[in-house]
Amino acid sequence: MLDEVLTQHPEIEFVQLQINYFDWENDSVQAKQCYEVATKHKKPVIVMEPVKGGTLVNLSPEADKLMKDYNPDASIASWAIRYAASLDNVMMVLSGMTSLEQVEDNTTFMDDFRPIGAEEEKIIEEVTGILEKQITVDCTKCNYCLEYCPKHINIPKLFDLYNIEMFTKPTGFSAQGQYYRTYAKNEDVGTASDCIECGACVQKCPQHLAIPEYLKDVAKKFEIPMYGFR
Repeated sequence: MLDEVLTQHPEIEFVQLQINYFDWENDSVQAKQCYEVATKHKKPVIVMEPVKGGTLVNLSPEADKLMKDYNPDASIASWAIRYAASLDNVMMVLSGMTSLEQVEDNTTFMDDFRPIGAEEEKIIEEVTGILEKQITVDCTKCNYCLEYCPKHINIPKLFDLYNIEMFTKPTGFSAQGQYYRTYAKNEDVGTASDCIECGACVQKCPQHLAIPEYLKDVAKKFEIPMYGFR
């Protein structure tokens, strides 16, 4: 879609994208793919959500230790913001701040900016691996279930949105909830609550996940609170 928009509207001057090291390879956010499309069209990128709503600041002790052992003086937030700012086609990184201390931290390491180095990239990969282990539904997105769902529910996509939602610190607005609402407007696909618990997906799942039960959780998270949900 982004490729189509930029092709039809060459007058667009820049693209704003959600980019952070956790979402870089995420199938729903598609940060890397969108960044590459913007770069192909020679449109500079403004980054939003570099610390994923604060999620990439409040890490687990194990992940936090990896970064602090490498550089005790660097804030955890600086790793995420520098990661986004290190991309060649990024012209600006937007960072929400709630205290003078955060403002001073951000301006200090950006004023004396150093791109993420090879050793830091390896540490970020390790941290990403740790965070991925915290996901709620261990779906590998093999897509074996899709062909056999009589309700045409895109199970891996819904699980992906649910995992991100459960992982993300609540802020009052849910990007994943908005994505889900948009997905649900497509009459050719089923929503989580459309599941009839036939079990066909479970039989095809290599991990034998309790997919119908997880879909109930997805529906409870995204559908019940939504005013005007279809």
